[in-house]
Amino acid sequence: MPTFKEALLYWIKLGFISFGGPAGQIAIMHREVVERRKWISESHFLHALNFCMLLPGPEAQQLATYLGWRLHGWRGGVVAGAFFVLPSALLLFGLSWLYMAGGHLPWLAGIFHGLLPAVIAVILAAVLRIGGKTLHSPSLWAVAALSFVAIYFFNISFVVIIAGAALLGWLGHRCLPGQFPAGRKHGSLGDVDASEVLELPPAPKGTWARSLSLSVFCLSLWALPVIALGAWLGWGSTPVAQGLFFSKAALVTFGGAYAVLPYVAQQAVENYAWLSHAQMISGLALAETTPGPLVIVLQFVGFVGGWQHPGGFSPLGGAAIGAFITTWVTFLPCFLFVFLGAPYVEGLRDLPRIGASLTTITAAVVGVILNLGVKFATHSLWPDPDAGMDGFVAVAAVAAFFVAMWRFKLAFTTVLAACALAGLTISLL
Repeated sequence: MPTFKEALLYWIKLGFISFGGPAGQIAIMHREVVERRKWISESHFLHALNFCMLLPGPEAQQLATYLGWRLHGWRGGVVAGAFFVLPSALLLFGLSWLYMAGGHLPWLAGIFHGLLPAVIAVILAAVLRIGGKTLHSPSLWAVAALSFVAIYFFNISFVVIIAGAALLGWLGHRCLPGQFPAGRKHGSLGDVDASEVLELPPAPKGTWARSLSLSVFCLSLWALPVIALGAWLGWGSTPVAQGLFFSKAALVTFGGAYAVLPYVAQQAVENYAWLSHAQMISGLALAETTPGPLVIVLQFVGFVGGWQHPGGFSPLGGAAIGAFITTWVTFLPCFLFVFLGAPYVEGLRDLPRIGASLTTITAAVVGVILNLGVKFATHSLWPDPDAGMDGFVAVAAVAAFFVAMWRFKLAFTTVLAACALAGLTISLL
């Protein structure tokens, strides 16, 4: 097992290289934690992924939190989850300031433009890796395809898709166990010998006393800043409204940022008037090009809302308070969900029907991730439908995936740097 310091250094590194949305981030973690470092076994990683897919919030960040917890207990989970978010939060804060202060930096826009094809490439690679190695029966392939059709063409709720997949897996394993295998028998993301994986310490046991004390502690941390802002600034102030609204949003973020963005955009733009539709789209573009979870875009909403409704503060002061409270109430619940459920989930690994349900959920999530990738690629390739396809993004995405990642097996950070440099060069020319 790695030392706490070794794991800490990796979690810090991961926070700076976790580009590519949830699919890319999960693939990066799998490559390092399972294939290269062999800290976690294949089945354990997939079991953790299945569990995190069930939770509201960014699944990749929760997966990092779970893996950190499994390696070094609560402190490992805290540092893994915190450093997964912190670099993107700091970077997006700076970019939000540049955006709102009116800074016009063509070279920066060129770098952002260059990052788009790299993200498309890593999402495609991750979907192929996860889907190709996880879907080991025709029924699971059908579940993935149906979930994509349901969410992409019919806009069916992600929660409905996951609930349907769980029920199908539960019943399917009873009738057709070969088509709906349990968790330990379903496909893997790679070929890692379990005997080569470092032995983990025993998982902490879940008890009612532990669950109660953990819930009280985390819920207090969750609510305390909102209560303090209410006492300081008044309960009708913008930061308090943001804290309450994004606390509710944190409970419905199933399926990642794209699943919750329509709800947030409707409320933040039309109800609270914290920002405009154009600003919302710009915030999504900025968040797409930062590492970490895409749901960090909610920090941009809080920043702009605070900037444009600063109360008695300067615009930057109001923006800083809005960004902090939004980020706090968005991500703190993730730690509660993981720490609360993880000990109980460890005990479910040997229950076949539970495993089959989680396996089928993973198959459905493959279709959901593909949906996110298609939406992102469409947005990147056709940013302005009237202007036609963005030729640079199309050519660079093909080159990044088929040449750099598929043919020469280059590291994603190398591909990312090359695409950013290409975007910068094009902007200067």
